[in-house]
Amino acid sequence: MEKFRPKINLLFVLTLSVIFGLILAGLFYNKNWIGFSFILFAIGIFILMFWTTYYIIEDQKLKIKFCFLYNFSIEIQNIKKISQMLIHANLPAFSYIKLEIFYNKFDRILIAPKDETRFIEAVKRINPEIEIESRI
Repeated sequence: MEKFRPKINLLFVLTLSVIFGLILAGLFYNKNWIGFSFILFAIGIFILMFWTTYYIIEDQKLKIKFCFLYNFSIEIQNIKKISQMLIHANLPAFSYIKLEIFYNKFDRILIAPKDETRFIEAVKRINPEIEIESRI
């Protein structure tokens, strides 16, 4: 079993931290405890998403875990192509540079493992027929 943590864009985290920090400061100053509690809850959800997102290669499968929201598995033998790309969608990956995985006939998913090279090597050990492409 190999486990891969997601790549996290520092700018994304800093932007969220500044926004949530300013909102919390304003709510605290105005003594809006309901709003303050809600924002703390939202921060907790984001932290939970960061800590519980990962990708596992195990038993000839790629397992994608994204918090409690998304738990998915792909047979590595069904992967046709992995394409590195720059995209601004952040779920289920917290980075702008992602790997787009094409599998089955028309299916695809975006992920962003921290160590892309090791991830691609691990997948190619199981299915050496996978085409690797870069669109950056």
